[in-house]
Amino acid sequence: MANEKPSTQTQPHGDAATRKKTETSVAEAGSSAEKKVTPKNALLGLQHVLVSNVWLDPVFVAGAIGLPLALSSNMVNAIFIVSSLVTLIQATKLVRLPIVQGPSAAFDALMIAAGTAGSLAAAGTSIFISSLIFLVLCLTRVIEKLRFLFAPIVSGVIIFLVGVSLSGFTLSEFLGGAPGDKGFADPKTLAVSIITCVLVVVLSQFGKGMVKALSYLIALVVGTALSLAFGMADFSAVASKPWLGLPKFMPYGGFDFNAAIFVPFFIAYLVAIMEALGVYQAATEIQGTKLQDRQVRYGLAGEAAGSAISSLIGGFTTTAYPQNVALLKVTDEGKTRTRVPVIIAGVVFVVLGFIPKAGAVLSLIPSPVIGGIFLPAAASLISTGFNTLRKVESDDRTQVVIGLSLLLGIALPNALSGLEGGAHVFFSNSILVGAFSVVILKALIIDLPNFIARHADERTKQAE
Repeated sequence: MANEKPSTQTQPHGDAATRKKTETSVAEAGSSAEKKVTPKNALLGLQHVLVSNVWLDPVFVAGAIGLPLALSSNMVNAIFIVSSLVTLIQATKLVRLPIVQGPSAAFDALMIAAGTAGSLAAAGTSIFISSLIFLVLCLTRVIEKLRFLFAPIVSGVIIFLVGVSLSGFTLSEFLGGAPGDKGFADPKTLAVSIITCVLVVVLSQFGKGMVKALSYLIALVVGTALSLAFGMADFSAVASKPWLGLPKFMPYGGFDFNAAIFVPFFIAYLVAIMEALGVYQAATEIQGTKLQDRQVRYGLAGEAAGSAISSLIGGFTTTAYPQNVALLKVTDEGKTRTRVPVIIAGVVFVVLGFIPKAGAVLSLIPSPVIGGIFLPAAASLISTGFNTLRKVESDDRTQVVIGLSLLLGIALPNALSGLEGGAHVFFSNSILVGAFSVVILKALIIDLPNFIARHADERTKQAE
């Protein structure tokens, strides 16, 4: 750290010794009990496991693709293992924040599209190459010069559109497919999905103590039990899976580079980085600290390395979860700055990752149950995006940028649904369209006029 250059935006201290002293004081905040594996910290760690999408995302993607049990359980276990390793390393060595890492929702739509087209090998290759590119950008400190991309107006639009994008797939699971599909809007399907969704909402909003903390797990168990009673679930295939095992290396096939698939995946990775930076910033604000350039560099490098490894064993990218940061506001974690609960969550993930039966059980959870759980989660992302956009200075130009970006992200994919090839891959994804729109519009409508105005003022002052 002795050679680090302090950032004028994020680091008020002028030398490495002072920074090190500050970091030490942060790490030592809180009582000694808050740094130990106490029953309270164990419960907080379990809560992080339940609130995260570490298991929901791969189950959702695998179910939407229609992967066979062997590949779907492999995807779940691969993501468990990588998420656990990255969470543990991030919390203890790299970004050093109480942040849970898991698969990025920005890739859900792309993974589903690639999977249904039989191109998961190309998708994995695209993630691997994208991860290596961003890893180099982090290690060479170039990523620090791109932080202008991570303004609240950008991250707010992206998080909002992630929720909108997931809502389409979520409603498909919720309703049992599309009109004409067997079981679509069937009374049993709707009963399971509605009861599961209502349980999540009621318990998470009106429950107390452990009931509130375990709302997702309770809804999952009740929804699955109801599915079994209706004959909609069959877990007999779990018996054939071993108790212990490892994910397979490149389970979808060897390296397969496809430029039409690589470009949207690369852009989606940039979107995931924007989302992660917003989570880092939120976590430090809750803790009352400043986000340092070294945390940005090391944190994103850890995510890139984890994503590269994940792509090789059947998973996809890993990023920081905003919903877990939200827990810091309602628990003592935000005040005490303890990272022990997140470390416990990482240990739980790694244990589950080496148990194929666990991945198989999660992979066989009926679609209406997944839809019922994910619907409130998608709604939470939309509201998180709104809350982020509320931090943006409100004026006519910012409102135009926000409005146009959301409009294009939501409406343009439908308007251009007839495109083919690489253009279809890009314009069919609302997250990618919205991310590009907000960055370009912000540059043209806000940044460029401000730059011209500043230079005009400087010339005026010089002339005087």
